[in-house]
Amino acid sequence: MSGGEEAREPELPTIVIVDDAAEVRSLVRTRLRLSHKLAVVGEAANGTEAIAAAREQQPTLMLLDVSMPVMDGLEALPLVLEASPGTRVVMYSGFQEQGLAHRALDLGASVFLEKSSSLDTLADELVAVLSTPAVPSPRAGEPEATLDAEDADDADAAVLRQHLERFREVFDDAAIGMATVTLAGCLVRANAALAELLGRSTGELVGTTYAEVAGVASDRVGVVIEDLLEGRSRVVQVEHEVDVAAGPRRVVATLAPVLDTLGRPLYLFLQLQDVTAQRAAEEGLSLSEAKFRMLVGAVEDYAIFMLSPTGHVESWNAGAQRINGYLEEEILGQHFRVFYPLELQESRHPEHELEVALREGHYEEEGWRIRRDGTRFWANVLITAVHDTDGRHVGFAKVTRDSSERRVMAEERERAAAALAEANEQLQHAADDQAHFLAVTAHELRTPVGVLAGTAEMLQQHWEVLEEEEREELLEGMTNSSTRLRRLLTDLLTASRLQSSKLELNLKEVDAARVAEVAVATIRRLHPDAEIVLEAETGLIVSGDADRLAQAVDNLVGNGLRHGASPVRVEVRRAADDRVEIAVSDAGGGVPEEMRERLFDRFATGRSHGGTGLGLYIVRQLARSHGGDATYRPAGPGQTASGEFVVSLPLATATV
Repeated sequence: MSGGEEAREPELPTIVIVDDAAEVRSLVRTRLRLSHKLAVVGEAANGTEAIAAAREQQPTLMLLDVSMPVMDGLEALPLVLEASPGTRVVMYSGFQEQGLAHRALDLGASVFLEKSSSLDTLADELVAVLSTPAVPSPRAGEPEATLDAEDADDADAAVLRQHLERFREVFDDAAIGMATVTLAGCLVRANAALAELLGRSTGELVGTTYAEVAGVASDRVGVVIEDLLEGRSRVVQVEHEVDVAAGPRRVVATLAPVLDTLGRPLYLFLQLQDVTAQRAAEEGLSLSEAKFRMLVGAVEDYAIFMLSPTGHVESWNAGAQRINGYLEEEILGQHFRVFYPLELQESRHPEHELEVALREGHYEEEGWRIRRDGTRFWANVLITAVHDTDGRHVGFAKVTRDSSERRVMAEERERAAAALAEANEQLQHAADDQAHFLAVTAHELRTPVGVLAGTAEMLQQHWEVLEEEEREELLEGMTNSSTRLRRLLTDLLTASRLQSSKLELNLKEVDAARVAEVAVATIRRLHPDAEIVLEAETGLIVSGDADRLAQAVDNLVGNGLRHGASPVRVEVRRAADDRVEIAVSDAGGGVPEEMRERLFDRFATGRSHGGTGLGLYIVRQLARSHGGDATYRPAGPGQTASGEFVVSLPLATATV
């Protein structure tokens, strides 16, 4: 992290750039400087540094990457806002995973930008964030103003008028017949639904008595009204027939008094409901139930019978007799636990089934049941709680089917399905590996490709206005990015050849110390600031491909620099079992225990999402192709290093 390095006008909004790639920070910083719209006052390479920069600089904006080592952007975001509440945080990432933007916004980010967007518009997009509200707008539905006290009466009257008008609309447009009736039984207001039901116009209904228009005895209506007026009933329902032009209809009339503030009846409210179809359906249902009882009694493939609320058998059909073996006179009145094996009876499983059916409406399972002769059969069982029309629980309906043959077939299908599932799992695993490989490779390519393209464009368009130091820094970024691409391509080609067993080795007798020296020299050129210590015992000859072995060492050292901490130590030594060991360690925290089992698997990556997950896989496969192996050894008691990666190779015959 560094402070502002260049003069800036004090009125420019300040910004801190947070990204683990130095070349990305350099490119963005230069682009923002050339825009003359923002002043870069700090940089950070991870979430921990971002929090410190926010606390120190209190910037107007922070451009925060998502994927970084040590602490990622999502974890750091709320802590940044806590350290600098006035800072507007803009998340900036190359990942396009579904839901990532929503998560960032939920944590307090002002906006989410993708790294694939053009750098030409980045400054404008960042400045635009400052013009958006930093706090949520008032909730929908909150009043924007209040009435003065002198307007209260007028407001109350307006509200009352609105309520009255709304009531009229509901009354007139209701789908059920409604009317206002005097205490003497005369209709003074009727809606269209009532007029349609009675076969008259609303004008014809007004002024007539309900007894007259409904064709019922006036004394019957009088008794109903008297009960309401005397307070003997609060609501009265009367069901009767009405003769209309379309034919007789069955209706239910509901009458209720409308009271004043003292509880005195003002008028009656009438509601008339056509129940003709409902009554016809009920009659049809009654007939259907009778037929259904006959049908159930004749079914032989299913045991269908009723249980009392306590679980005692109340009915028995031919299917129940065939499947369970009991005659009707033998089983009626017995508890249905007699159908269950002894162990289920002792655990009160039958009673548990009834409890679940009553609570949830039904219970279904498959299990062993016992016939009258003691033999077992595999049964499919459904128990349904039965209630009457008033909602009272009256018992349970139980349906049982003998599924013994089907169970045998199901077990065979399960064995076949298990084999198929195993094959599908392997295919899915391969597909997941491929998808993961494409995702991480795309992410690894995005930064160097973006830096190369952006830097080339900037150098082409702004060469003359760039400072010499900026040009050198941008060119260095291009060099590092191209080196990163070449290394990624090498890993991909090697992994592909290893996977297809097409890797060709140029085997010769080579000095393991020389292999390590070449690899370390290459790493030092790419990472001049890194501290790499080499301790190599010379004269340890192995039969191998020097380039491939150097690639393995290069991957281990690069892994230490990327995920560990300097210094990185490389040691070439002779092991006790006449083998050569090339060990690489660093001063970092070591490999988490939960990661160690899959450390050398393809596409295995840590929490930082860094790398393709191919480096250690390639190391192990190269070691094994030379007759050796690659392992990770955690640090032992008293050791200062966090652990070491070891490539073990057999000594050449001549050396032994």
